[in-house]
This record gives sequence, C-alpha cells and structure tokens, in this order.
Amino acid sequence: MYNVKKVNEDLYWIGASDRRLALFENIYPIPRGVSYNSYVILDEQTVLLDTVDKAVSGQFFENLEHVLGERKLDYIIVNHMEPDHCAIVEEVVRRYPEVKVVGNAKTFTMMKQFFTFDVDAHAVVIKEGDTISTGKHTLAFAMIPMVHWPEAMVTYDAYDKVLFSADAFGTFGALNGNVFADEVNFKEEWLDDARRYLVNIVGKYGVQVQAALKKALTLDIAMICPLHGPIWREDLGWFIEKYQKWSTYTPEDHNVLILYASIYGNTENAADVLAGKLADAGEKNIAVYDVSVTDPSYLVAEAFRCDRIVFACPTYNAGLFPKMETLLHELAAHNLQKRKVAVLENGTWASTAGKQMKEILSSMKNMEICENTVTVKSALKENQLEQLDQIVDFMTKETIA
Repeated sequence: MYNVKKVNEDLYWIGASDRRLALFENIYPIPRGVSYNSYVILDEQTVLLDTVDKAVSGQFFENLEHVLGERKLDYIIVNHMEPDHCAIVEEVVRRYPEVKVVGNAKTFTMMKQFFTFDVDAHAVVIKEGDTISTGKHTLAFAMIPMVHWPEAMVTYDAYDKVLFSADAFGTFGALNGNVFADEVNFKEEWLDDARRYLVNIVGKYGVQVQAALKKALTLDIAMICPLHGPIWREDLGWFIEKYQKWSTYTPEDHNVLILYASIYGNTENAADVLAGKLADAGEKNIAVYDVSVTDPSYLVAEAFRCDRIVFACPTYNAGLFPKMETLLHELAAHNLQKRKVAVLENGTWASTAGKQMKEILSSMKNMEICENTVTVKSALKENQLEQLDQIVDFMTKETIA
C-alpha cells in the first residue's frame, strides 16, 4: 500500500523508513532507524528528486506509481549518487524508459560505474547555475562537492522556494508519520542524531560545508527537503546555525566531556573522582563515557558538542588502550579542533599512554593542551588528588576562543 505525504500544492514526499537496519553505512548504529527521502513535483512535466535505498524500494515504487497515476515520468534529478539514494535509478529508467536523468558530469561518471544501462541515452548534464523549467517551476542547480561525495549537488525550486539539500540538513531516525520537523520534538528527541549524523558523515569536510552554506544563504528558502530525516519549513535559522557551529568546529555547549578507557576499573575511578571535583568547582552537565561501551560515532558527536575534553587511558602493550586509540584517530580524522584538552594516564609499570595521547592531540588544530599529565600508578592515591585539581583549574579557566 502506498504511503505518500503531500508537502505543498505540487510537491509530494514518496520516501520510506527502515527500522530494521542496525548500522548506517555498515558502521554507525541507528537504533531509531533511518528515513530515505524522495520527492515528486507534479507540474506540466513531472520530476522525481532522488530515489531510495534498495531495502525500501518496494514501498518507493508503490508511492511513485500512486503519485504519478497515469502520467509519465519526465525527469529524475540525482542530487547524490550514494547507493542509499540512487540504488534503484536503473530500475526507475527501466520502468519509465522515456525519463531524462539530470545530474552533473561527475554524477554520470559514477552512474556508469554502478549501473549497466545506457546512461548517455538518458543523461541531461547540468553545471553550476543551470536551470530546468517544468512549467511554473524553475529548478536551479548548485554544486556542493564533498558534502559528502564529490558529485553532490542541490536543487532549488524558485517557485516554491524549496531547497532539495541532498545529504545536507539530514539526520538519523525513521519518520513516524510526521515528516516535518515542526511536527516532532526535534530539539529534545532529534538534535543528538542530527549532530551525530553531520559530524560523522561530513565532519572532516567543514570547509566544504561552509561553502555550501554560503551558497544556500544567498537563496530565499522557505523549506529544506533533505534526503534523511524531517523536512524543515519553520525555524530554519535555528538549524542552519547548528550547521554553522558544527562545520566551523565551534563548540556548541560550555561543558566538560570526560572520555575514559579502563581495564579493571581503576582509571574509571580516577575519571569519576575528577568529575566530582569538577562538579564541586561549579561545572554542570558534565558528560562521562566509557569508550569501550559507547560507539565512537556518539563520542565524536559529543566531542564536537563540548568545548573541554579530558582523556583518561591506561597503557596497554606499551601503547594506548585500543578503544581509546581508535577514538583519538577518529577525532583527528574528523578534523576536531578548537578544544581545551587534558590527559590522565594509568600504568602499573612503564606508563606511556599520556605521551601518546598528547602526540595525537597535538596533530589537531588549535588545541589548548594542559601541560600537566596526571599519572596514576595502578590506582589513584590520596596524594594525587592535587594533580586532579590542576586539571580542574585548567578546565575552569576561560575557554579558548
């Protein structure tokens, strides 16, 4: 049975959600599922904007057939060639053999790599600033390379002032009947997944996201239609401001984040004692995570959110505890910067974790690193509490700009 939502007079959402998928891109946990958004404009000519993942293709085709009715499909616009949005392009072409496929030159290079149909016979190659008129709607195209693939682009409908934003402004989470952000408690229930989506998927490409935002802000936008998550028609400025912060690596909250690895609980104890001392010093909303328990995607998102971070780790095989080492490399790979950080190490004999953590942190941009490394010998002792106080003093001083 079809499941279609009317977005405005001529625009329809025909996507679908997947609540069974455990890992997005086979790496990021999605306990709340994910939506794959696709849209149709019914004008003098009909336009399909992107498709969906193969897993929900049955629902998609029922939706598309219902919306089109007896009409043919004139255009399919491919804003992003990643398989969760284009896996069934070839099947669309087979079902609607007269359709014109719209994309940029890089789009079609990738399309030929994925599919075997005669791409050139259907291709309409556009470039930055080109437009297509479908009747009363005029669709304009802008390139947003590396947000988050090199062929990515957006489509702007000047008639309804709608931005079809590809992966930009998307979020993890299935759509549960409500397809608009103003119909859900987005700030309380969706923001964490929006942050985790953005910083993990395109956190490395902050400069490219900024370039895309500059293009978007020149447009008169009344609605943003992303490829994942709810559609924005209210309070757009609030969400755009979040993207401004995340893509410039600007801390979102003035909070301390403690990330620890612990084998037998002694490093965990030191982290908890430090958290208590920070609370005594007036810090609120302190976040503490065991890096062996929490998936790195959540920790990367928390590191983007908070302005101050403590890393606590035991030495393991003369190196870093593997889960902490993985996390630190993830943070570096996602270009984390502009944070105050401190380090706590633990070791029963030759402790080297502190030095190795600082080496990785020093490779990141604009990081203010506490000179004092707290070294725990197996278990925290009372005479080391003053060393923890040094971290507290460092963390509670004025934050770097």
